Amino acid sequence: MRFTGPKPAHASHRHSAHGHAARSGSAPRTRRRVVPAADAAAANSAESGTTSARRVAMASTIGTIAEYYDFFVYGTAAALVFGKLFFPSSDAFIGTIAAFASFAVGFVARPIGGMVFGHYGDRLGRKKAMVVTILIVGIGTVVIGLLPTYAQIGPWAPAVLILVRVLQGFGVGGEQAGAVLMTAEYAPPQRRGLMTSLVQLGAPAGFLIPSALFAVLTGTLSSEQFLSWGWRIPFLASALLVVIGLYIRLRIHESPAFTQIREAKTMASAPLRDVLRDFPSVTARGLLAKLVETVSFTFYSMVVLAYGKVHGIPSNVILRTIIIAVIIELFTIPLAGWLTDRIGRRPVFIAGATVQLLLIWPFFHALETGGLALQLAMIVALPIGHALCFAPQASLFPELFPTRVRCSGIALIWQTGSLVGGGVFSVLAIKLVQMADGEPIELILYIAVICVVSIAALLSLPETAPGRRSGATAQERDLHDWGALPQPGKRV
Repeated sequence: MRFTGPKPAHASHRHSAHGHAARSGSAPRTRRRVVPAADAAAANSAESGTTSARRVAMASTIGTIAEYYDFFVYGTAAALVFGKLFFPSSDAFIGTIAAFASFAVGFVARPIGGMVFGHYGDRLGRKKAMVVTILIVGIGTVVIGLLPTYAQIGPWAPAVLILVRVLQGFGVGGEQAGAVLMTAEYAPPQRRGLMTSLVQLGAPAGFLIPSALFAVLTGTLSSEQFLSWGWRIPFLASALLVVIGLYIRLRIHESPAFTQIREAKTMASAPLRDVLRDFPSVTARGLLAKLVETVSFTFYSMVVLAYGKVHGIPSNVILRTIIIAVIIELFTIPLAGWLTDRIGRRPVFIAGATVQLLLIWPFFHALETGGLALQLAMIVALPIGHALCFAPQASLFPELFPTRVRCSGIALIWQTGSLVGGGVFSVLAIKLVQMADGEPIELILYIAVICVVSIAALLSLPETAPGRRSGATAQERDLHDWGALPQPGKRV
């Protein structure tokens, strides 16, 4: 835009001189483009918004790494040592089932935590919920690292272990919804898929760190040393991650979308009730879509360890294979998030579910073969199949709900799906293998059905990526106004 104000007195002289220079063949002098103050302010605001979104994404990711580290360290220990230390039995298989049952208890608490912190996040703010959840999970993990075993205090050991696990599940139940939502409400609409996928790095990174620690410990310590004190190290080490995550989260500001409705006093008085009343169909379909991601990650990261233990496959071999795959997934998750901004949330999510459906049968053959076949199968399963499911849901689920109930809506989908696909599945998977005398056929069929159900749910959901919807601007192309009240009784 050119400056259109009054010309200075010497402007006509410059114009005449310029005209003379042009006619005489000399090059005219380049005139500086003057940018209006309003345009400059808008550009600075956009740049500031992008910087804030990146800062919030980093804070959410680091905090999520800390929380998922705390949650997954238990799952790995349940597969490796908790059966012997806290649930002794003459049958090692029964002890493993009992240990996984205690792992599943955490998933039972997750929907409760999701509903409580979802309400808390919609009523009092996303930031406050994120601070409380990281404290709950972190303190619980350190307590487990200090807990006496069954041999030392008898049945009190598993009782306290299960109680702490319930508290962990309660805290994690509010974590992912708050962290993803905080980033989504800061991110520019056209980059929301990429920005929110960065928060998803917390889960594989939170799994990777304890898995690497356990792999090192099992490879360097004797069995007696590991069972005596080595297993405690990953639990106690979580204190450092929690302190870092808490420090960063305390330094970020509240979500701008939530700040808007708080100032306008348009917050929902009972957000969970409003979700169930106004969005029952989309919530149910979102929950079913979530299942394939939770089932696949639980299977490849934890159930495979227990299956391999029963069939005599060395745990350190499987752990190394999982670690390689998860390292690669740290790069494929942002790529999948970027892809959702280009082609849509649903196509990417459906592609990931399809990969899981086609892979489950050959994966068991690769598991029994071992070596390169197992590594290749795991690389397809996690860095490709799981990443294509995990990245899209971070933007898809927030976009299904308006601001005033968004935290409750996401938490309900995320944590109920995690309960069914993670907690129930982890116990049922081991039981199915036991019922089939160690053969995986029933487990394969169960996972295949979950994949088909999730694909059907995804096909019925609306496409929410602003880049794939009609409208003059990215904000207009959003399924919901990110700051306004939903239409009364509106259903999706």
